[in-house]
Amino acid sequence: MTTRKKIRVCVAGATGWAGSELCKGIVLTDDLELVSAVSRKSAGKNLNDLLNLSGTQNIPVFGTIEEALAIPCDVLVDYTKPDIAKHQVITAINQGVNVVVGTSGLSDADYEEISLVANEHKQAVLAVGNFAISVVLLNKFAEMAAKYMPNWEIIDYASDRKIDSPSGSTLELANRLSKVRESNKTIPIADTKGIKETRGADINGMQVHSVRLPGYVIALETIFGMEDEKLIIKHEAGGSAKPYVQGALLAIRKVDTFTGLKRGLDNVMDFNS
Repeated sequence: MTTRKKIRVCVAGATGWAGSELCKGIVLTDDLELVSAVSRKSAGKNLNDLLNLSGTQNIPVFGTIEEALAIPCDVLVDYTKPDIAKHQVITAINQGVNVVVGTSGLSDADYEEISLVANEHKQAVLAVGNFAISVVLLNKFAEMAAKYMPNWEIIDYASDRKIDSPSGSTLELANRLSKVRESNKTIPIADTKGIKETRGADINGMQVHSVRLPGYVIALETIFGMEDEKLIIKHEAGGSAKPYVQGALLAIRKVDTFTGLKRGLDNVMDFNS
């Protein structure tokens, strides 16, 4: 009987809130192997020691993606910041490594560039604004609703410490809904009386509002309205990163099933089974 080769994984942002929880999840699997990590503040250390992982092998932590990729791996998971994520993703693609993007804040233009590079090198990039299964379902339900309810707006809630606005989950949702249709505005924003900015930002033809306050972790809400009726679809997350682990593990396992760029975890999930 042939033993299946483990998928070798490098995690960038491995000591962060989401990255550290994912690393703990990876080492508990039978089919994935965490071979290296990127964390500028912890470079030169052993990730096992830093996170108290259930393993004895040395998992080296590097300060740069270039150093980390010197250790052969199959998949890079990027959980960093938008100002460095694109460089790390493109570096990995150029070295023949597939990528799962969990970083928030990358723009549509960033993903267009990443898509071109991925197709050129015949590598795969799976960009997931949010790995929680409840967010995957929110996206699917919102796409369904947008076909029948032409007026909607998006509200994005997060902690006051979240630096990017709107969130990656919000950008992903706006991108997906824009492919269904542009949200109808009964009164064009340009005709609004008063302070037009209170109507939110126009992203892909729909109004998006971001709330950043203490007490919030992450929440995403799409409100659809028609005459005398409305539909509210909302995702809320608690303070733990655990809800994102299973979705991220699924993304790692599925990223080699296509070539190019896919946005959204649902693109590698089977909703018919």
